[in-house]
Amino acid sequence: MSDASQAMVEARGLGKDYGTTRAVDTVSFKVARGEVVGFLGPNGAGKSTTMKMLTGYLKPSRGSAFIGGIDVGDDPLTAQSKLGYLPESAPLYDDMMVLDFLEFAADLRGVAKAGRREKLKGICERCGLLNVLGKDIGQLSKGYRQRVGLAQALVHDPDLLILDEPTSGLDPNQIVEIRQLIKDLGRDKTILLSTHILPEVQATCDRIIIIADGKLVADDTPEALTEGTAGATIQIVVKAKAGAALEAARVMALLSNIPGVRGVANAEAEGPGTLGFALRAAGDVDPREGIFNTAVSNDMVLVGMQRRGVSLEDTFRRLTRGEKEAARA
Repeated sequence: MSDASQAMVEARGLGKDYGTTRAVDTVSFKVARGEVVGFLGPNGAGKSTTMKMLTGYLKPSRGSAFIGGIDVGDDPLTAQSKLGYLPESAPLYDDMMVLDFLEFAADLRGVAKAGRREKLKGICERCGLLNVLGKDIGQLSKGYRQRVGLAQALVHDPDLLILDEPTSGLDPNQIVEIRQLIKDLGRDKTILLSTHILPEVQATCDRIIIIADGKLVADDTPEALTEGTAGATIQIVVKAKAGAALEAARVMALLSNIPGVRGVANAEAEGPGTLGFALRAAGDVDPREGIFNTAVSNDMVLVGMQRRGVSLEDTFRRLTRGEKEAARA
């Protein structure tokens, strides 16, 4: 039996090989009950393969997956009863009406017939499907098809939702609608969400897991991944004391030697006699004190200094493409 203190999702050394190709390489993480966690990675990183192993759809080559404390490999039916799964391409029957399809999904999930119709209508109301219950699924737009996919994942009232690219192929208006629906579901469900839309993850998720080349490369909050010193840009404007001229090359060399500075580029100045620079921070050392001290010791006036944190996109690129390649892009 599981208890409330256990993780809702746990991957322990999870890995998957296809012949000599290692798709997922010993991935371990936990998702606590009530968390909304974004699962990110470039195409081919192993996201969908990992999610399929968590749901019991694929057998891992090594390691174990647990849902609500239940080993998916040992007791897949019990583990799967705790989750609702929306794969990237939701398997829907185009010739079935929406309500009939959800009745069919409820049968497969063993949902009791007593009171079922009322429960399904409640799910359809939540998913915005009440106006299409009598339509064939094949007549629906992609946005409504995604809503049907979400509804089928909810028919048995699972504790956990695993959503693989739920907004794939949708137009901007449909993306906003599905994003709001996921936010609403996150109030009372644990959600593991895979998507390529980084602002969506930053707006909806409590935590972000990033995978690259089959390996876990980050597991932290959105704030920690975007507010760290590494990769931040510090914009400064300087001028010489007493109006003397500054040599840009000399100032750039001085700034480059400050601990915590990875690179220096020219930037916009603020009028005659001033020079502007953009400094790229690196590591755990905050270079701002060093910038101030360097300016003072070299008879410069620090007219302005502004730190701009990294974006989630910057962090994603750095972790999944490597520092040098991301810097060239």
